[in-house]
Amino acid sequence: MTPHPPLEGSTRWLITIALSLATFMQVLDSTIANVAIPTIAGNLGASTSQGTWVITSFGVANAISIPITGFLAKRFGEVRLFMLANIGFIITSALCGIAPSLELLIFFRVLQGAVAGPLIPLSQSLLLSCYPNEKKGMALALWSMTVIVAPIFGPILGGWISDNIHWSWIFFINVPIGILACWMAWPILRERETARFEIPIDRMGLILLALGIGALQVMLDQGKDLDWFASTEIVTLAIVSGLALIALVIWELTDAHPVVDVSLFRQRNFLVGSVSTALGYMLYFGSIVLLPLLLQEHLGYTATQAGLAAAPIGILPVILSPIIGKFSNRIDFRWLATLSFVVFAFTFIWRALTFEPGMAFSDVVWPQFVQGIGIACFFMPLTAITLSGLKPNQIAGASALSNFMRVQAGAIGTSLITSIWERREAVHHVDLSANVSTYNPAWHAALGDYHLAGLTDGQALGVTLREIVRQGYVIGANEIFWAAGGLFLILTGTIWFASRPSGGSASDGGGAH
Repeated sequence: MTPHPPLEGSTRWLITIALSLATFMQVLDSTIANVAIPTIAGNLGASTSQGTWVITSFGVANAISIPITGFLAKRFGEVRLFMLANIGFIITSALCGIAPSLELLIFFRVLQGAVAGPLIPLSQSLLLSCYPNEKKGMALALWSMTVIVAPIFGPILGGWISDNIHWSWIFFINVPIGILACWMAWPILRERETARFEIPIDRMGLILLALGIGALQVMLDQGKDLDWFASTEIVTLAIVSGLALIALVIWELTDAHPVVDVSLFRQRNFLVGSVSTALGYMLYFGSIVLLPLLLQEHLGYTATQAGLAAAPIGILPVILSPIIGKFSNRIDFRWLATLSFVVFAFTFIWRALTFEPGMAFSDVVWPQFVQGIGIACFFMPLTAITLSGLKPNQIAGASALSNFMRVQAGAIGTSLITSIWERREAVHHVDLSANVSTYNPAWHAALGDYHLAGLTDGQALGVTLREIVRQGYVIGANEIFWAAGGLFLILTGTIWFASRPSGGSASDGGGAH
């Protein structure tokens, strides 16, 4: 099939908006429900721990469906698959909103996660095919803005809806967005269908993928609650996941029509770009989860205040991304990625030096604001490097596989960082509590001050223990910030193992569409 020519003028802008809406909808849905779990569980007569399966069920199904997008796109066509995924997401979102029980809600979330898988990689692939080679950098810049903004506003919007309307609108909100995206995209995309191939279904690959990724996702979601490898269940899940994924790689390398094209890792830029993106996103996304928890649970912020404190990270990317995209054909993206990693390292270390219980609101906001430079130079350059040098029929599969790695890395980062945070608090709790002793003159002095304030010994001890917990969590968070800063500095060297995309753009990635 002859590649479709690039679009021009208002048509290109319309399809950019339509595809970005679809991406925004899916990324927003991945974060918006997190803050509403206690409300949803209480409304449906379940415990909060049971309610977490609303998140886990979506994550498992989504993690399995993302990497098979390339296979499905070859079999059914990218446009048809994208539209079906969009319509399926609209329907399942509505079903989630009207679910009368937690069991049905979890079932509908499984369906929603499954149909959502192709949305992000295909929105990226289809968008690149609509732009000429010299403007593909701009296409990636505009697309990346939606991936940046949605996770920031998801928790804020989810909390506001839960507090002021009804939790069902967390899912109903997807319906008008999805309908608008379909209405705008279909008239333009229906004449731009990609080639379809009657390739056989790789059943063994599907089974191994579902088993390996499903076990991994459940392990990540339940690990902290079950004390990780002290639990037989977590050990079993880890073994099952590891064996299944190893078998999957071996099987897919030998299968004529693999459901996941792992041979893409033979391409140096795909390997370096996707691994660098995954590692960077793991650290970044883990901090997105850690910061609101620290602010709300231990520094006295409300959900709205925590959201507003985190939101400035999206300001500079909205301003800088189009500028970077405009001049992308003159820039070596490896330098932009390096700048991103350096800014991330700087802002994490900045936090580690300034975060303390009595800090001002501005002490939270300014590192977030400056980190926006790192975000602006992260998604688009790394995506361009990852997709460079690939054939047109490889773009959808490569986009799906790299996005899968990014999403899984985010899940790993969340589990890893929150677990380390709690363990470090326990260590600091012991150290700080050792100072509360009858043999410590400082404790006697503090106790005297409490007595002057009218507190009894028991009340003074309670206040002190609460402060010890708060201090322990703040110190633990700062240790994580130090570690993240150091790891980002290490990452600055990894991206230089990639070769420069010709012209500094994404042209040789998606250019042949």
